[in-house]
Amino acid sequence: MTNFDLFIDGSIVLFYLVGTITAGLWVRRYVKNVNDFLVAGRSVNLYLGIASLAATEFGIATCMANAELGFKYGFAGITPGIALAFAMFTVGYTGFCIKPLRDKEVITLPELYENKFGARVRWASGVVIVLGGLLNMGVFLRQAGNFLTVVCGFETGSLEIVMTLILLCVAAYTILGGMVSVFITDYIQFVVMSIGLIAVVLLFTFKFGWFDMLASMDRALGSSAYNPFESGNYGLDRILLDILVAFAAILTWQTIISRVLSAKDTRTAKRIFIGTSPFLIVRFAIPALLGIAALHYFGPDQFLGSEGINAMPNLLAKIVPIGLIGIVVAAMLAADMSTNSSYMIAWSSVIYNDIMKPLHKGLWSDKKGLLWNRILIGIVGIFLLLYGLWYPLKGDLWVYLQVTGTIYLSSMSVLLIAACYWKPANSWGAISAITTGCIIPISYLVLQEVEVTQPMILSIGPYKFGIATYAATGLTMVLGTKTKQLIKKKR
Repeated sequence: MTNFDLFIDGSIVLFYLVGTITAGLWVRRYVKNVNDFLVAGRSVNLYLGIASLAATEFGIATCMANAELGFKYGFAGITPGIALAFAMFTVGYTGFCIKPLRDKEVITLPELYENKFGARVRWASGVVIVLGGLLNMGVFLRQAGNFLTVVCGFETGSLEIVMTLILLCVAAYTILGGMVSVFITDYIQFVVMSIGLIAVVLLFTFKFGWFDMLASMDRALGSSAYNPFESGNYGLDRILLDILVAFAAILTWQTIISRVLSAKDTRTAKRIFIGTSPFLIVRFAIPALLGIAALHYFGPDQFLGSEGINAMPNLLAKIVPIGLIGIVVAAMLAADMSTNSSYMIAWSSVIYNDIMKPLHKGLWSDKKGLLWNRILIGIVGIFLLLYGLWYPLKGDLWVYLQVTGTIYLSSMSVLLIAACYWKPANSWGAISAITTGCIIPISYLVLQEVEVTQPMILSIGPYKFGIATYAATGLTMVLGTKTKQLIKKKR
């Protein structure tokens, strides 16, 4: 049962969708070449960059994942947001890695790696980035479809239709307008998203009572709701992985650094990071509060295990009144469209710029380059639709995002730091790091599905696997580099 009214709330959502898609299509006139399409002509100013970056990293899947953290762990679930905010502020303030990256005026990370490690490392980096990125994004459409199915009261069998419509809306303006459309629609979506989510948090706070929600959380979770270091709930290994993922993501996640590369200069890029950092805490805190409200309303026993992801959407469907629920759905669609459009262009840009480099060698005309980038966005969209329908999510959504992200975050962060600051680093070390960073998390994803190995893998857990990946990747970079140096000396 839901309060979503097809006429009133549906009209609000439809009005928003038409307005956003129109704005996205209108700015396509400013896209004249590949540089405009992929990095918006490197003309993004401070405030547009902050709004775009804050909106991009907050889609329906992210909101559901963060609400699930609040439902299961209380305020301790905000820990990844604190780690991300600290990492983004630190990197923005110091310019660590992002200053030399922006100064090189590259479009993607692998392009920078070619200067240091050679063409083969560039190609391998592109493959790993796309692999990790697509696996990470693969569950986005399904989570968005699940959310809309619950909140809007659609029939269960309509999930595939909802997912396809979301994808078509996003692909329409992304394919035509590229990064220019992404920035403009991000700005619109940031405003709508802020209004909708803040309104809902205020509604639940006044309806349930702030102290009553806290009392329910205390009864269900105890002191661990406030202390993530209690191993019985959140735990030290998970906190350490949060910190590693946070710094690696801020330095190398393509949708984040695309804002750095699109900024009009290095100083603006650093200020975008500093200005966006507080929003990363808010991005976790608001959904966590929705999760805590769901815990108060439903209790801890109604949504167990992986079903915790559905607590927040069911709460919205039952409590948010007609009119406001339309604004909330529009806000969530705003968040999802912003994320999907940025991610689609991020991975397609790596495919074109780095994996396909042996084919076009940077010599294709702008017309042909634009055509291929648009084709690649379409192919990425089709993959996301098929993977979203096929992959059965197990466990916390946030854990899945961390594990799949680590496939490339671990090695790409090591390569970036080495490329910027370690002069002896060479291609052997880079290839060793890339290989190690892939094998460990992919092994976890595969072995947890195998009946024989599943008990052992689950007993170790994803957090220790993640920490081991970052440690082993850094170690193999050093060992690979030293090995090549020793062989050269012997010759």
